Amino acid sequence: MTTTIALAGKGGTGKTTIACMVIKYLLRHRPGTILAIDADPSSNLHMVLGMDLEWTIGEIREEMLQQVQQSVAVGAGVLPGGMSKREYLDYEVRSSLVEGDRVDLIAMGRPEGPGCYCAVNHLLRQIVDGISRHYDFVVIDNEAGMEHLSRRTTRDVDYLLIVSDPTQRGIVAAERIAELRKELDIRVNHTYLVLNRLVGPIPPPLQERIEALEVPLLGVVPADDQVTTFEFSGRPLIEVEEDSPVYQAVAAMMAQVLG
Repeated sequence: MTTTIALAGKGGTGKTTIACMVIKYLLRHRPGTILAIDADPSSNLHMVLGMDLEWTIGEIREEMLQQVQQSVAVGAGVLPGGMSKREYLDYEVRSSLVEGDRVDLIAMGRPEGPGCYCAVNHLLRQIVDGISRHYDFVVIDNEAGMEHLSRRTTRDVDYLLIVSDPTQRGIVAAERIAELRKELDIRVNHTYLVLNRLVGPIPPPLQERIEALEVPLLGVVPADDQVTTFEFSGRPLIEVEEDSPVYQAVAAMMAQVLG
């Protein structure tokens, strides 16, 4: 049975860092395989994991549509070797999978351009879901909003971590994301708030706003100079020491929710 963990939050809150620490925890403390899905076009999940990315789902989608258009224009066969669209996409998506030691990565890449993408997105969703079923854990680093998640997967989400920075704007964005989850075509079983990059205690006005949310606060992640140093140098965050306050905070949260 696959456990799916999704992360969301407004841009700049550090959700990719939290996603990386979740994966580090799973590698250290849980048996089984992990599929990391980078569903944020502006994110670089592969970089924090120390993995090389050559090909994204968005590029595969655009390449296939371009081939179809060119083939129709010249009256040739639609795809190489007489492949169906499903076969072509399945082959290309599996080829794009970045394989690592117990953790593999798929990057969704850029959003759709102009034109109709409903059919191809449906096929891609089925293919990615089919691949996901072979893993023990799926970790999705999502876009800033939640509205596109159901277009990426039909999987239910076991744990949704809404990441916010310690600002009123961040909490307002978290509140909106919490509302959006009710409109998705997928079920979210458990939702938590994670407050990231906090220096000192939670300010009282912010604490009041958090308590008014329908989403429980799972935990607080402190600001960490070691993480900042890694980010400046480009060193993969997955290599951060286990005594890092950021890793320790996320590990404690994951131990709590996963039991």
